[in-house]
Amino acid sequence: MISGIVTTILLILFVAGSVWVFSPKRKAAFDDAARLALDDTPEKSQ
Repeated sequence: MISGIVTTILLILFVAGSVWVFSPKRKAAFDDAARLALDDTPEKSQ
């Protein structure tokens, strides 16, 4: 009984996370984050 409830909760969390990750309005933020490792311009210190 408990394992079925936990499995259902984890499945719901997985589906919700997948919807959040693949939503079109998050694409720009993820593209910016993906380019961070390749950006070689030095940051300005304040």
